[in-house]
Formats: sequence, C-alpha cells, structure tokens
Amino acid sequence: MIQLDLNSEEHEILVSILEVCLSDLRMEIADTDSMDYRDVLKERKGVLIKTLTALGYSPQASKA
Repeated sequence: MIQLDLNSEEHEILVSILEVCLSDLRMEIADTDSMDYRDVLKERKGVLIKTLTALGYSPQASKA
C-alpha cells in the first residue's frame, strides 16, 4: 500500500484532477464501440472511483 502525505491544497488539486479524469473517462466509455476497450476503460473508472473514495470524496454518478 502506498501512503501519501498531502496538505489541503494538494489534496484539493488531486481530487479535482481525478474528477476531471473520471468525467472524461465516462464520456469516452459512452463513445467507445469496442467492447474490449470499453471493459478496459470501465476498469480504469473503478480505480479512479476507489482512489477518490480513499481521498474522502464520494463520486455521485458512478454509472456508465
């Protein structure tokens, strides 16, 4: 397990970046025709959600 020591500004920036990545990933999943690639993207989405949750953020729309 990796542990990060972040100050509040670093925490906010990291959460913000991950939120943007998650949003972009959701759009990419919706626009992807390849089922194999879609599965890879959904796995990445799960990792992003898990990371955001570990940072104390609860992604609301984790569908797609």
